[in-house]
Amino acid sequence: MLDGKLEPTNEPYAVAKIAGIVMCQSYNRQYGTNFISVMPTNLYGPGDNYHPENSHVLPALIRRFYEAKIKNLPEVVVWGTGKPLREFLYSDDMGHACVFLMKNYDVTGDPKGGEHVNVGSGIEVSIRELAETIKEVVGYQGLLTFDLTKPDGTPRKLLDVSKLHKMGWKHQVELKEGIRLAFEDYKTVI
Repeated sequence: MLDGKLEPTNEPYAVAKIAGIVMCQSYNRQYGTNFISVMPTNLYGPGDNYHPENSHVLPALIRRFYEAKIKNLPEVVVWGTGKPLREFLYSDDMGHACVFLMKNYDVTGDPKGGEHVNVGSGIEVSIRELAETIKEVVGYQGLLTFDLTKPDGTPRKLLDVSKLHKMGWKHQVELKEGIRLAFEDYKTVI
């Protein structure tokens, strides 16, 4: 991290994350604090943004499959090939990881001011597998198709969570169960 050119469409977001990491490291070195920077993977769960135009992939697919089910639509079309790989983490697991790190990760005295900690499941899933799982959880009976004229985006997004796993923390909510919980939440907010 911090050793290559930033992806242009993500640059402002990346700069903000980098600034937070550097600020924590600087405070730790200068004032002896124990500030920890965590870098989460794609989060989802209760209270998510299910907006049809500006939500992330997982909540967007929950909404689209549910709407297709209740409207009895023949198919749900997903952009791209379905091959890109992504990692997802249920929001409660993220909260638990943060508490775990506050109790177990001490960077006091580290001359670098500490390193950021990646938080994720360490498990990647293709967009196709994600869509198929959501389709099953929602109970949609129509077709799942892919629009190959649309872009795939970044081929792979997976964090190295080995540092956190070596410390003894692992996610508790598996993807299918988390999708079920998120779907139940979605039905309460529509």
